Amino acid sequence: MDEDELRAFREHWKQELDKTPIIQQESKTSSSVREEHNLSWRKKTEGEASSDTKLKNAAEQGHSKDQPKYVSIAEGLLDGRTSPLRDRIQVERTRRKRQFDIAACANHRSATQQQPQCKVTRGGTFVEQLILDLNEINEIPFFDVELPYELALKIFQYLSRAELGRCAQVSKAWKVLAEDELLWYRLCLQEGYHGGTSVSDSPCWKGTLRDCRETEGTLRYNWKNRVGAISHLQYELGKVLCDVGSCERLVIAGYTSGDVRLWDTLHWDSAASFLRPSHVTMGVALRPHVSQVRVNETVAAAAYEDGLVDVWSTETGQEPIHRYQHLQGVTALALGSEGAAVATASGTEVRLDCPVDKGYWRTLCRSELPKPVESLLLVPGKRGAPLAAASAGETVYLLRPSQDPGVLHSVYGHPVTCLDVGPSQAALGVKSCGWAMNDGGNKIHVYSLETGQSEVCVGNSAGDFTCVNLRDGPAHLLVCGNKDRRVRVFDLRDGGSSPVASLYAHHLGVTAVQADDWKIVSGGGEGLVCVWEMRMGAKLWEMHNRHPVRHVRFGTSALVTANVPDEKSPRGACITDDDLTAHRRHRGVVCLYDFSVDTAARTTSCPSAGPTTRSPSATTTTSAWPCRTTPSRGPGLPRDSRRGRR
Repeated sequence: MDEDELRAFREHWKQELDKTPIIQQESKTSSSVREEHNLSWRKKTEGEASSDTKLKNAAEQGHSKDQPKYVSIAEGLLDGRTSPLRDRIQVERTRRKRQFDIAACANHRSATQQQPQCKVTRGGTFVEQLILDLNEINEIPFFDVELPYELALKIFQYLSRAELGRCAQVSKAWKVLAEDELLWYRLCLQEGYHGGTSVSDSPCWKGTLRDCRETEGTLRYNWKNRVGAISHLQYELGKVLCDVGSCERLVIAGYTSGDVRLWDTLHWDSAASFLRPSHVTMGVALRPHVSQVRVNETVAAAAYEDGLVDVWSTETGQEPIHRYQHLQGVTALALGSEGAAVATASGTEVRLDCPVDKGYWRTLCRSELPKPVESLLLVPGKRGAPLAAASAGETVYLLRPSQDPGVLHSVYGHPVTCLDVGPSQAALGVKSCGWAMNDGGNKIHVYSLETGQSEVCVGNSAGDFTCVNLRDGPAHLLVCGNKDRRVRVFDLRDGGSSPVASLYAHHLGVTAVQADDWKIVSGGGEGLVCVWEMRMGAKLWEMHNRHPVRHVRFGTSALVTANVPDEKSPRGACITDDDLTAHRRHRGVVCLYDFSVDTAARTTSCPSAGPTTRSPSATTTTSAWPCRTTPSRGPGLPRDSRRGRR
């Protein structure tokens, strides 16, 4: 480049500088921009810039001349440059944190950990920085310490519902942490709601827990105040009820006609209501009575007086899926809480059958005991390898597949009067005779099924124990009934030295009991079903029917009771009588109490009996209970049917 061209370029550049507006000069007051401008001008004067660079700079200057100041600042942020004001704010924040650390060290005379400083993201766009500011917080302030979110969540998981509610009022950060779905999901599982679910099954576990607790409170109120609906599961053919069994939603009953009826309380129009016995297939004219019936979620079983045992599936249909024959009548029938294992006892013989691969059934255990079997139960939770407990005389045996019977308890001259088994324990009532009566009377022994050793011995009663329930209640509670008319509840955690509750219940002896954490339901030989409040020991209400109560089982919202007659062939009835000649008072009754149905809103007054409707099964009558007046009288019954007919 010769001297004339260089001189002309300098003159043109000076003219451009004179035309630069004041706003443009003020917008470039920072030292970094000024140095960049001087460097570019120096390079252009030395001849290193080309004509394209000149045109580009001129275009940029013309564009910036027309822009306001705030637009240029926004463009600077988008280019990744940090505002000087932000730098000063960050420096001031760092200085204050350092002063706080120095003051803390001076007061406590100990070194404190340097707090993490907020990092300023440089080089990102303005939109990216905005997204980072709006993103979910990843640090929780615990007063003067900032913890990671996962560590803070680990601390909060030890808090209760009330404590989480208090923490949610501290700050916004603590509110987000206290309402974390994982915390409320764990609380749901701890309180026994929605077991077996995952965190993703509910969008709001806090609301789910609140709804579950409200439902539980409503059910408890209905239980205490006798609010709900009662259904009488009657058998229209007129034969006498022989035995009843139930599980969560299924109720099975056997009759003297040899028929077996299965009710699904959730679906009344079930096609498998009538179970077809094997005697119909074999063409037997005179079918024997049903002696035992049992049901679980998988199978239903019935045993007859001639020794035949039928097993049906609760899902597939009415025809039996398995049957076998004993030489004598079946005296005991047992099903597990789950699975399809079936155990029966006939005289001294005990047989255990279970399905194997491809649906074929196989006899896993067949044993002969020295004395006739009086009671037989399957231990719950042993689906892979069934374990049966049988009482015969004064001995209790444990029967395992492919093994000889093992003795769990045996005391000469002290017969076993009742038996129940749980997942890990067995409870049995023992009658004391002779010189042993001076040793405190009759007792209940609790054995461990794993070690075979006695863990607790409770009781000391003058009467014989007639029933004991260990599997249906809480793990630490044992409830039992006695011939001395009392229902007793023992807490096994303190050794059972004295009963938690002792209730004078039934003047003809207790025949069936069950309890949970706050209530007790008992049945007696006089036909009375009583509901008690455990903590106060007060009777909430009672219901009466003619025959002894042989079956009591309740769940969260339903109660099933069965009054089974002792006389299976009442006076005036014979073999040649028609099915409908047997009077209704001789048949027995199965009652279903549903406390989830609130009929109090539909009842405007308190009549002596509620309206009666016919269910879709055509064999069930449903009565809405009236308002509760006194806790000692059953609703919907005439006065002479509560304490015996006058």
